[in-house]
Amino acid sequence: MQLSEQEIIRRDKLNALRELGINPYPADLFPVNHTSKQVKENFEEGKKVILAGRLMSVRDQGKASFAELQDSEGRIQLYFNRDVLCEGEDKTLYNQVFKKLTDLGDFVGIEGELFMTKVGAMCVRVDDFKMLSKTLKPLPLPKTDEEGHVFDAFTDPELRYRMRYVDLVVNPQVKEVFMKRTKLFTAMRTFFNEAGYMEVETPVLQSIPGGAAARPFITHHNSLDIPLYMRIANELYLKRLIVGGFDGVYEFSKNFRNEGMDRTHNPEFTAMEIYVAYKDYNWMMEMTENLLEYCANQVNGTTEATFGEHKVNFKAPYARVTMTDAIKQFTGFDITGKSEDELREAAKSMGIEVNDTMGKGKLIDEIFGEKCEGNFIQPTFITDYPKEMSPLCKSHRDNPELTERFELMVCGKEIANAYSELNDPIDQRERFENQMALAAKGDDEANGIIDEDFLRALEYGMPPTSGLGIGMDRLIMFLTNNQSIQEVLFFPQMRPEKKGPELTEDEKHIIEILKANEGISIGDLKIKADLSGKKWDAASKGISKHGLMKITVDGDNKIAEYLGK
Repeated sequence: MQLSEQEIIRRDKLNALRELGINPYPADLFPVNHTSKQVKENFEEGKKVILAGRLMSVRDQGKASFAELQDSEGRIQLYFNRDVLCEGEDKTLYNQVFKKLTDLGDFVGIEGELFMTKVGAMCVRVDDFKMLSKTLKPLPLPKTDEEGHVFDAFTDPELRYRMRYVDLVVNPQVKEVFMKRTKLFTAMRTFFNEAGYMEVETPVLQSIPGGAAARPFITHHNSLDIPLYMRIANELYLKRLIVGGFDGVYEFSKNFRNEGMDRTHNPEFTAMEIYVAYKDYNWMMEMTENLLEYCANQVNGTTEATFGEHKVNFKAPYARVTMTDAIKQFTGFDITGKSEDELREAAKSMGIEVNDTMGKGKLIDEIFGEKCEGNFIQPTFITDYPKEMSPLCKSHRDNPELTERFELMVCGKEIANAYSELNDPIDQRERFENQMALAAKGDDEANGIIDEDFLRALEYGMPPTSGLGIGMDRLIMFLTNNQSIQEVLFFPQMRPEKKGPELTEDEKHIIEILKANEGISIGDLKIKADLSGKKWDAASKGISKHGLMKITVDGDNKIAEYLGK
């Protein structure tokens, strides 16, 4: 394993601590009784406190030092005085352990007394100090100059998402996003529980992928010797519970869809679905706008939110626009009564890419998505979808070509989808068969499997029911002003990390010179590198070993070139 110079130094310090009889990773409990936030909120001069966290900065002033401790709730200033920390003749704890063997990022525990500095800063005078966990890699800590400009910030998205544990340490604002995410789930649970609905759990591994039109992830159960599918939706299982006699059930479900990834889609995502008996989609619209108004207030303390350049207000009520009217408004085309061929030709005339595998529902969806969706910024219910787009939805009571469905659009994106649920088992079977026909035609998002057990459940009778699904990841994006779904997932899906050679600091230094100088003589390279002979030999051999440097002879000169990308 190739280690950087800093990593080697930290390992040497680790060994030095052990030689002093100090365990760098003690097993015993450390009796923390305060957090940084509690200290600041209940500050009392002379109060004794015990805290623990990471050491994030040190200002060495010889026999005394100021430092910053970061715990789960913020930072607090520490004051180390050699003679206070080491009352006797032995000053090892300060001179050696703290000043020489402790690094930024190390977890330490401290006991001390609160006081106010001359400049009015809350501070802890450290009376005792203990190493709790030695870090072996340096944190990428940003630096700020006297004018407040930040340098060397840890901002590269791929590194941040791949090493979220580092991101959370050095970018405190990131933690706030995930704290708000938890507040959102708590608020939604509270809203439903107070209404008397029951939180449930349904299978993640399913024998039939159902409840949505999407490609599933497929696995195999060895003992049963059958294929199983990762859940694409939990809808059909929740409806079974309504059949079984529950009046209202909801679930926060992890769903998996084997499809593309972009700024608003991750193959693993969280959805909330709720089903309430004896209700319809009109009732559900009112419930949804009241729910989101409540959640926005609980998360941000206001119904207003900023998303990019838009100011959005989640205060109820929301506008209601039928899909037919939306398409007519933004394209001038009326989809009412149009055949599949007419819809296909209309889409082509609008410059929308379509193909022969698309049925009426998919064609209408493409027209709406391309020409209408992006125009709805404030929360807006798009209602009354064509039947071909909604195989699990009840036919509209006034127009059999439509369904009683709505989607909630915000800033041009769908965040909620709801139906008056189809509970006619004969109609449901026909809809499933239509989906199978689309799948046979080549539509890879159509469900080509009939869930016979779900149909059997409907034949036992399901009361009139309304269901709602909300994309939780997308909703928290709107409430925290994040344009990318990766920003609101602790560990978003990533491509496998490319394992390049691990380089020492000296090797990296030489490579930077090679990159900046296309073809440089070995003599000039040595001068620019400014390394000792021993370090030069080790670094140049390492770079050559990794195949990153090519040396060619040009007369009396040896020319070095960088071979990496």
